[in-house]
Amino acid sequence: MNPLPPSVFTLPQTAQLEALYTIIRDKETSRGDFLFYSDRIIRLLVEEGLNHLPVVARTVETPTGAIYNGLAFEGKICGVSILRAGEAMEAGLREVCRSVRIGKILIQRDEETALPKLFYSKFPPDIAQRYVLLLDPMLATGGSAIKAVEVLMEHGVPQERIIFINLARSLIQLRHSSLLS
Repeated sequence: MNPLPPSVFTLPQTAQLEALYTIIRDKETSRGDFLFYSDRIIRLLVEEGLNHLPVVARTVETPTGAIYNGLAFEGKICGVSILRAGEAMEAGLREVCRSVRIGKILIQRDEETALPKLFYSKFPPDIAQRYVLLLDPMLATGGSAIKAVEVLMEHGVPQERIIFINLARSLIQLRHSSLLS
């Protein structure tokens, strides 16, 4: 039995990925190495997220005049980083998606209610027509991520157009999160 819901996708668990995670979790790893290897994992995560975007058939002519039957992404994308940690993932997104639009969202815990509260959001004006790569490297309780999805949906983004890209997460949270329904 798979312990994760069918809407959760993980990177293929390769020896290379395990080695990268070992490096970034090692207390002896230097700050420079931590940043370098975290960025490698982030690029892998972004690439995997892009694999879940819909595509359409596209025929092009090559420089040699041959016809090539390939694929093209079906719609526009943008990234939305959950501030401030999500900004660490923006460079990885920009490295694989030229001229990608980036939005920002700041969610913090309300001191009185202990619930996540929206403090700031700035999105591309046409966000409702885009696929959104929601960027946040850490998922603990999932409160900020759930609130971010709610805010995106309030701005007209259908839930099925939101791809949450995350570096480290709690398995318990992934199993029970309303993000996955």
